[in-house]
Parts: sequence; structure tokens; C-alpha cells
Amino acid sequence: MTTFMGQAQGVGLAILNQIASSDWPDKLKLRKPIEKILYQGSKTGFKVMTKVSRQFASSGKSSNQATRLVSSAAKGVFDLSLSDEQQMIRDSLTMFAKEMIRPAAHDSDANAAVPAELLAQAKELGLMYYAVPEALGGMATEDNTTTQMLILEDLGYGDMGIAAALYSSVSVANTLARWGSSEQQERYLRAFASENPPEAALAVVEKTPLFDPNKLNTSAKLVGSDYLLNGEKALVLTGADAELFIVAADAEGTPALFIVESGTAGLSLSDGSAMGIKAAATKTLHLKEVRIPATNRLPATFDYQAFLDLGSLAWCALAVGCGQAILDYLVPYVNEREAFGEPISHRQSVAFMVADIAIELEAMRLMVWRACALAEQGKEFHREAYLAKILCAEKAMKLGTDAVQLLGGHGFTKEHPVERWYRDMRCLAVMHSGLHL
Repeated sequence: MTTFMGQAQGVGLAILNQIASSDWPDKLKLRKPIEKILYQGSKTGFKVMTKVSRQFASSGKSSNQATRLVSSAAKGVFDLSLSDEQQMIRDSLTMFAKEMIRPAAHDSDANAAVPAELLAQAKELGLMYYAVPEALGGMATEDNTTTQMLILEDLGYGDMGIAAALYSSVSVANTLARWGSSEQQERYLRAFASENPPEAALAVVEKTPLFDPNKLNTSAKLVGSDYLLNGEKALVLTGADAELFIVAADAEGTPALFIVESGTAGLSLSDGSAMGIKAAATKTLHLKEVRIPATNRLPATFDYQAFLDLGSLAWCALAVGCGQAILDYLVPYVNEREAFGEPISHRQSVAFMVADIAIELEAMRLMVWRACALAEQGKEFHREAYLAKILCAEKAMKLGTDAVQLLGGHGFTKEHPVERWYRDMRCLAVMHSGLHL
């Protein structure tokens, strides 16, 4: 049955790709109905599989050259238009966010967990294949930072916490695809393209006040042919289910990333629930004399600043998606809610506040899209990523605050989702990686 489902998913992806590159659905005005049929079909026939123990092992085919995704060619103009494939992905994921994620958001937040059925449905979308290079079993042939940013934006439209949980493993695969050695890719990354990809998480943030990701307290000491890791990591997404961690630690004054399997001696987890993104079930990761092979350190070519920047852009994309959800919720509310015999949107103070939300949201979106476009083209993007993070961290909180304010007393209750969105948006100022484009 598992093999059959894998074959069906492969056929489905092939059909979707063929439709995306064809003109006949547009000529016959059948693209929307066909996409809906394919989307509904992808949701059937799946079954929830229990977590099984996993042995990460090399296939013995590793070469001395790691597999890298090439940068896309610059278009030469500032072009915000989407390709047919990107638009189709957006249409499908927006539908998934509205029909599947949004209805599950309230209970997922309350229970601090994503329903197993929703996780299984999300896997059927095949998001992991955009992170794994074609040579290692995925479908990525070039850097697709912008496409993945769009995916996160659409998932964030449904719920930030659920989206973060769904993308945690994809983020680890992205990191290994971008910087892992050939041996690391063969041993670990190839597993992410299997029918049952592993759950995985990035561990960067620490509980230090005013945490600076460039000044890590978690240490990695080289002892012979091994590293000993000691420290503590906070806000680790889906930590309890992760089979693999990528941990940021200070290696003799240099920030570095290390691959740590969940069953390694000295590694433990404790509750680390947060104010927002509760559905992501954040945990605190403890490392006490955790011994790993020196080969589990990402190569010296690893760019730590780019790693942080791509993490920031991932969170910004989620915030843009959540901001769009806020705007789409507020407009009909202020038009339908009446006070003193007329809709409250007739009051300039209300109308101007909603207009400001739309303006600020569009500024956030443009900043994030621009930074991701530069990253995808292999150009310097640190400045743009930094500016996008500063803007999104500030405006995300304003969007959440204004949403609560516009609903008045209703905004302070769980009867409406704006209080959850307010809490989720707060994470932008404190999350350093955890997600990665």
C-alpha cells in the first residue's frame, strides 16, 4: 500500500507539472476545475503511519562533490510576476490553507499539537520535494528560494503555528541541500526524499536575554575525531517528534552547525511551550556531553550569516501570510459590524486603520520578495534580508495590535482568531532560524 501511495503521488506530481506547462486548460477555461479535482484527489487514499525507528545510513554512492542547486538566471528587470507553476502552487496551497489548516488552527493552538490527519495530508502535498535536489531523489533542479517563500506565505495564511510545524523538516532539508557535504547529503538528505521522510528540526535560539545568534553559549569542543556538545536550545519546533536536529554551537569562537540524531546519548528534551505558535509544540533541547563524529559538522564553506538571513526571510514570509489573513478577516467585519446605526467602517478612524494595515502589509511583502529574489539569483542579499526582518518584526506587531483593537472586546477573546494571530506575530522579534528557505 505504501509503495502504491508513493507511485500515486509521483503520478500526481507529473500530472500537475504537465498541466502547469500547458496552455490548453486556459484556452478551454478548465484550469480551475481541473486543479480542484487534482487537489481533492490528492487528499484521498492516505493513511496515518506511526513513527518508526529510523537508521540513517549511506547508500555507498557518495562522491567527493556535494550536490548543489544552481542559482536561477537574473531576468534583468524587477519582475514580480509569478510563473505558471508558482501560480498553480499558490492556488492549491491557498485552498489547502483555507479548507484544512484554518479549521484546525484553534484546536491545534489549544492542544499545542497538529492533528495527525493534517500532518498526513500535508505530506501528500509533496513540499519536501522542493527542498531535495533531483540527483538525491527530489525534484529541485535549481535554487527555488522564491517558490518556497511563496509556499510559506500561503501556509501562514492558514495558521503560523501549523505552518511552522509543517515546514520544520523541510527547513532541515534546505540546510543540508545548501551546505551539507556529499557524505552528509547521502546519509541524511536522501532520506528526506523517501516515502516516509524523517521529522527534523533546527536548534539555534537560546534562553539568553537579548539573545544574539552570533554569540552562542552552546559549545562544541573537538576531542580526537569527535565533537562534544554542551548547552541548551530553546523554541525548537516539533522537538518531541524530531528524529534529527541541526544544532548551532560555538566551535572555538566560530559559529557552526552540527547534525545530531535524536537517540544520541546526552541529548534530552523538556517542555518549552511559548506564548505563540503553540501548534508547533516548541521544546527545549538539552545537550550534555553529546558526542558526535567530526564529520557531522557542516563544512567550512558553510555561510552562517546567509543561514540566519534565510531563516529570517522564512519567518517574514509566514508573517506576510498571517497579515493577509488579518486583513481579509477585518474588512468584512468592519463593514458588517454596526454602531450608532451604521457600519463602523464609515468612521474615518476605523477606515484609516484598515487602510494602514493594507499599506504596511504590501510593504512587508515587497521587501521579503525582493530579498528572496536576490538570494535565488545568487546575489548579495544580507542588507535586504535585514531590512525585511526589521520592517516585518515591527509591522507584524502593529497589524496584530490593530486587529485586536478594531474588534474591541471581541478581539481579546478566543471567539475570534485575532488574539491568536497577535500572539503568533510576536515571534518574529525573537526567532532566529528554526525555519530556513
